[in-house]
Amino acid sequence: MATSPRRTTPYTELSRAEWSAAGARAPLPLTAAELAGLRGLGDVTDLAEVREVYLPLVRLLHLHIAAAHGLRGAVGAFLSGGGGNGAAPAGPFVIAVAGSVAVGKSTVSRLIQALLERGPGRPRVALVTTDGFLLPSAELRRRGLMARKGFPESYDRRALTRFVTDVKAGRPEVTAPVYSHVTYDIVPGERLTVRRPDVLIIEGLNVLQSAPPGRVGLADYFDFSLYVDARPQDIRAWYLSRFRTLRETAFRDPDSYFRKFADLSEEAALDLARNTWRTVNEPNLVANIAPTRARATLVLRKGPDHAVRSLRLRRP
Repeated sequence: MATSPRRTTPYTELSRAEWSAAGARAPLPLTAAELAGLRGLGDVTDLAEVREVYLPLVRLLHLHIAAAHGLRGAVGAFLSGGGGNGAAPAGPFVIAVAGSVAVGKSTVSRLIQALLERGPGRPRVALVTTDGFLLPSAELRRRGLMARKGFPESYDRRALTRFVTDVKAGRPEVTAPVYSHVTYDIVPGERLTVRRPDVLIIEGLNVLQSAPPGRVGLADYFDFSLYVDARPQDIRAWYLSRFRTLRETAFRDPDSYFRKFADLSEEAALDLARNTWRTVNEPNLVANIAPTRARATLVLRKGPDHAVRSLRLRRP
């Protein structure tokens, strides 16, 4: 009886133990208190996970960064030998971090930033989230998109791509809009300035989406991309848990856009949160975010306890 052909894949599947064994042992550069300051609400990342998952990840990033610098130098030499000026782009190594709402992207991004900055060479690392490139609420209302905030069409993708292009090109200063999670809107007149970092991390829901045919898109500027993955039912549970915590803390700020949720009964507030997940976050995850997972260089898969259980690395 003939056996069916084995399906080929460009990825290597690794358990957490296999991944940890692949990474060289290195001193842990974070204390428990420092790690607590990097974790998002509900995230359970501990020092053991930093040692077993994120130190190997940063070691891999150093290999990619060194390879990118080597290739840049080789291309510069090639252009010089071919009669060009030999100039190579002076921009940073760009890392993308993608995944659903409440999956832990922010914690992963902040950990990568902190570990890279404390590692060999002490590179300057800038972290920018795509929230700042959401269209202002007034514009979203004008376009009838307030209920689709976080969907691809709710962002100024041209401005976001231009920002990454300018940073990648090595411009001395590049600015980005600033988003407030208190007012749920862009902060008028406030800008974040990025000054020639060695590494740029771009974190957001839809950063791995491809450009329309024939166009250069945001993902074309990434040197390494990471997708934080989990089962939708687990992400939903984390989203609701985070909502409960925010309702008792940040939502009680008089200036918070979500102040109205703090005044509702717990059950009424949770009903609204469940409806938001069902009508906004889950459809966006299924239709727009999860399909980009296959484009990632590395996929971190989390279990129900929010801890990384396995990894999937794209082979060179």
